[in-house]
Amino acid sequence: MLHLHCKKIGFSLIGLLFSIGLLAQFSGRDNHNFRDFNRKSYYFGINVGFNSSGYKLHQSGFFINNDSIKVIEGKSEVGVNMHMITNLKLGEYFDFRFLPGFSFAQRGFEFTSVSDSKVVERKIESVFFELPFHIRFKSEPYKDKRMFVVAGLKYSYDVQSNSKSRKTLIKIAPHDFQYEVGVGMQMFYPYFIFSPEIKFSRGLGNILIYDRAQNEARVLENVVSQIFTISFNFEG
Repeated sequence: MLHLHCKKIGFSLIGLLFSIGLLAQFSGRDNHNFRDFNRKSYYFGINVGFNSSGYKLHQSGFFINNDSIKVIEGKSEVGVNMHMITNLKLGEYFDFRFLPGFSFAQRGFEFTSVSDSKVVERKIESVFFELPFHIRFKSEPYKDKRMFVVAGLKYSYDVQSNSKSRKTLIKIAPHDFQYEVGVGMQMFYPYFIFSPEIKFSRGLGNILIYDRAQNEARVLENVVSQIFTISFNFEG
């Protein structure tokens, strides 16, 4: 459900960004602000945004024969991101980007019992220290605006994984590696660059810590993180 929901929002926002880009062709000035920033080989900034975090689940063989859990699903929640930006130009159309920072997220699981169809939620609150590395490809500028696509890898560590306040029957590994893809638009102003961006992230490996003693964990074989992010970059 998270994946379908994210795709709908993602396509809508992509359409909005392209519409803004087309409208910009009929108004505004030439690339005066862009030329000023284009002289810089590197610059810095901040990234703030919102995330919708969840899990992609794969059931284990034990799930078929268990007599207590009928349905298990991942549950997504909304969180916030805060990152620093270091941007290094690689020629006219490419950038290398490093965005260390923190992400505050909440996600979990929903179990539906066989006996009375009661739904039980298991929430996991996390504070991730993240190290994303991205390559960004940019279009030709027009009237101080340009579109871009971005792709890369991200390492994240859940600093709250050992917190005594976290009580859950399903254990998730604190370390995670994810790939990320996104799209956005740069808008060049006299003193800064404003860039709205949408991005999708998915884990590269299984983050479930299997526990044979817990029935809720035994019905799962593979848990992969997936995140949809809307963020705003301020650089200069």
